Amino acid sequence: MVVSGAFSRMLPWSIPTPLVQILLGCLIGLSTSYSVSLDPELFLLLFLPPLLFLDGWRIPKDELFKDVSTVVELALGLVLTTVIGMGLFINWMIPAMPLAVAFALAAVVSPTDPIAVSAIAARVPIPKRMMHILEGESLLNDASGLVCLRFAVAAALTGTFSAGGAALNFLWVAGAGLVIGVAVTLVVSRAKAWVTRRWGEDTGSQILVSLLIPFGSYMLAEHFHASGILAAVSAGVTMTFAEISREAMAVTRMRRNSVWDTIQFTLNGIIFVLLGEQLPAILAEAKATVAITGHTQPGWLALYVVAIVLGLAALRFAWVWLSLKFTILRKRQSNGGKDMAPPVGTPNWRLVAAMSFAGVRGAITLAGVLTLPLVLNDGTPFPARDLAIFLAAGVIIVSLVLASIALPVLLKDLTMPGEPSKQAEEDAARVRTAEAAIKAIERHQHRLAESRGDADRYAAAGGRVMDLYRERIEGLSEDERDAAREQERLFRDFRLVGLKAERAALGELIRTRSVGGETIRKLTRELDLSEARFRG
Repeated sequence: MVVSGAFSRMLPWSIPTPLVQILLGCLIGLSTSYSVSLDPELFLLLFLPPLLFLDGWRIPKDELFKDVSTVVELALGLVLTTVIGMGLFINWMIPAMPLAVAFALAAVVSPTDPIAVSAIAARVPIPKRMMHILEGESLLNDASGLVCLRFAVAAALTGTFSAGGAALNFLWVAGAGLVIGVAVTLVVSRAKAWVTRRWGEDTGSQILVSLLIPFGSYMLAEHFHASGILAAVSAGVTMTFAEISREAMAVTRMRRNSVWDTIQFTLNGIIFVLLGEQLPAILAEAKATVAITGHTQPGWLALYVVAIVLGLAALRFAWVWLSLKFTILRKRQSNGGKDMAPPVGTPNWRLVAAMSFAGVRGAITLAGVLTLPLVLNDGTPFPARDLAIFLAAGVIIVSLVLASIALPVLLKDLTMPGEPSKQAEEDAARVRTAEAAIKAIERHQHRLAESRGDADRYAAAGGRVMDLYRERIEGLSEDERDAAREQERLFRDFRLVGLKAERAALGELIRTRSVGGETIRKLTRELDLSEARFRG
């Protein structure tokens, strides 16, 4: 994973990091006789709860709610359509694969992976609104796809399936999972806040608690036969609101963000490296795997992968086109009728194609397919398990390759509908917080002067700080805004030049051993915080 991060930056072509990780994983699989094998349930527990929890925690809630109808259409409607349509298509194309297993395969290839999309589009930035839709879709379709997988596996294990029973079971699985995730986060947050108020905050414990919440939510939901996946997602979404009134210390938030960034990078990277590590063994058994389909040539497997990818792309293109068409129609109707609204237009085909190719498959698909049971209830091997894993792995790789080629072309110079500027909102928030700070400083000045005397000293110290806030308010006024922003930009540039010189001078002091370790750590931290502020 460390090497893959370096390679993806060194290569002149826009090759996404997941593809580099898969290739390096293949080298590991080809160069050693050792192999990694994980119990499916253990694999599901280790990788999915923290990744889904973090997605729910960090996704912008306002942007998600703004396009919630589009997100739900993609995350629920498209997933169900994909599971049913592709399940029937795969079973028709490969009659040797039982229908329940075909539905299971369709369920695991239905979720999309926004992390892979971000890596692909690193050199051609995806418009923010499109990325927010893709993030929201991924957050929900991970859960809906994996819930469908659960029902398909249950049907394969038992050999029976009842639509009515499945509907009732789905309500319990989904509803109880969501409630448990919310409840666990709220209870843990309240308990943590109660302890902190009485005995102070320990940064390490706070970070560890945040890491344990997704696993606790997942395991508790699974204990009650609910969806651990949905529990992890709802726990992450709730975490945003639970922390609004129970603020952690700044140092805790900074360190926790760093830890979670590492966790996310590590888990996603491990999954792709594991996929590459297992590919040689999967390909080595290609002859035995293709025999399941009734053919003898391994080339048939590649044909099946391409057919599934094309089928997924066609379904997604049609769904996105219809979704945008209905969105345009709804906006036209909300504008007051035919006379006041512009005529219904046709969605931009490049936009639809970009949204279609952006639906790449990644870590969740691989994690889901590897959770297929090894044996049925009677002890016989799970039918076509190796074939399903091969096809899912092929879909991941082909979709990544196609997206890495097509997305830069489709997104280049693509004009998106204008988005309202957030600058006025940001300015208003800065003024409001600055005014609150000035009032708080004035009150603190009076308290100190009354209790300790020497009012002039406190007035001078408080005045210096209040002047900084007054400069902010004046700089954000209508008349001086542009000039103030230009001054702020110049100030930031000069500060970065000064910080660079400070860091070089500190390095010289370290080399000559003119300062001790404690001083080095303190000054380095101050420089790091200042640089992060001005570069951010």
